[in-house]
Amino acid sequence: MQSIIQVSGLRKSYGNLHIIDGIDLSVLKGEVFGLLGANGAGKSTTIECILGTRKADEGNISILGMSPQKERKKLFEQVGVQFQETSYPDKIRVDELCQETGCLYKNPANYKELLRQFGLAEKEKSFVSELSGGQKQRLFIILALIPNPQVVFLDELTTGLDTKARRSVWKSLKELKEKGLTIFLTSHFMDEVEELCDRIGIIKDGQFIFCGTVSEAIVESPYEKLEEAYLWFTGEEVADNE
Repeated sequence: MQSIIQVSGLRKSYGNLHIIDGIDLSVLKGEVFGLLGANGAGKSTTIECILGTRKADEGNISILGMSPQKERKKLFEQVGVQFQETSYPDKIRVDELCQETGCLYKNPANYKELLRQFGLAEKEKSFVSELSGGQKQRLFIILALIPNPQVVFLDELTTGLDTKARRSVWKSLKELKEKGLTIFLTSHFMDEVEELCDRIGIIKDGQFIFCGTVSEAIVESPYEKLEEAYLWFTGEEVADNE
């Protein structure tokens, strides 16, 4: 099966502080890959280096067979990105923001259909500043999908959403996956990881301490649930008990 994201020997340091220390990673076409880890483990830096928004010290990176550094413009015609913290002008309407985003791409997706799919059709004429936190989060996912990408990066995609909205987002993403979309996500919600991810990578101190399926993570741990297995891998459970 075709590899969409390929990373080898990725390293990033600031002085003597090693943020990423030799990460190897491969994500296949149509796969949902979850990058897990505690705050400060190196998740955000890893994603930024993969996307080329932060320059790695060492390593080879390709997305869709292209270099994020050397072929950035061509690559980002086919890549969608949603970051957890995003800001837009207060006096811009939802439809205006979607239209402006669509203008940046050659073959954008139908934003009206995406608004309907993610439950925001009634907010099309609303100002972005009037949306609730959960509605903004869904809008940011929509903006990442407007490029009609082959691969999308989603950072904490359902933070701020209630249970019903989270499950609606999951359903929409699984439908997109069935159409061949490759999804690279981060999440702190283990039920979300179990629902969506084909494989996961758990990062600690800038290195992978596990990479494989959810079932394999549970089998390699002393526990029967992913949340407990994750805490065991990262050592957070031990720290909490001390």
